[in-house]
Amino acid sequence: MELKGEVAVVTGGGRGIGRAIALRLAAAGARVALGARTEAQVGAVAAEIERAGGVALPLPLDVTVADSVTRFAAAVRARLGEPLALVNNAGTVRRGRLDEAPEGAWDEVVAGNLTGTYRVTRAFLGAMRARRRGRIVNVASIAGREGTAQLTAYCAAKHGVVGLTRALAEEVKGDGLQVNAVCPGSVDTAMLRQGLPGAQPDMSPDDVAGVVLFLLTAAPPALTGACLDVFG
Repeated sequence: MELKGEVAVVTGGGRGIGRAIALRLAAAGARVALGARTEAQVGAVAAEIERAGGVALPLPLDVTVADSVTRFAAAVRARLGEPLALVNNAGTVRRGRLDEAPEGAWDEVVAGNLTGTYRVTRAFLGAMRARRRGRIVNVASIAGREGTAQLTAYCAAKHGVVGLTRALAEEVKGDGLQVNAVCPGSVDTAMLRQGLPGAQPDMSPDDVAGVVLFLLTAAPPALTGACLDVFG
């Protein structure tokens, strides 16, 4: 699938893996819509893309708020058009034992990782199905395959992202769409340092971005519902 001239959406695009993905997609010729709560960060990434000759649209987005997702999707359509590629990368992490963490921490992590992925996907899916063209990549985690002490909510949410990916791939298989996920191990990001203090990263964000680009462009149609482990 060619991305040149097409619209690609990246949530959580202001730093880390999201930033690396946005830069990769822009380099492939996509017009990239970047959404995040950190408007200054997505603005900086958009400026970086534009300095390199690309097209980028930075927008505020809080995937935990339904109205924010609705406004984001409407702005993308009005200013760039319907996306051919969607990368659900936005997420958050809170560390703590299940019986000691405040209940609100569970809700925050599930909303930011799982429900947010559902909301953004739903906002664009109908148009993708109508066009019978589109690829979706969800950024899960090794935490979506294994368990980690004191990251119970995060592991549960990322397991949910893997399940959403597999189920949705089956739903849209006949509509010309592909839905896949990546499950990175330890990547050198601020989120890793927050969630697992002292961890030694095995990869850079660009390592993950390369796999995402493959899934959006070079993966054969038969590769759908997959959750690719990216361990470096």
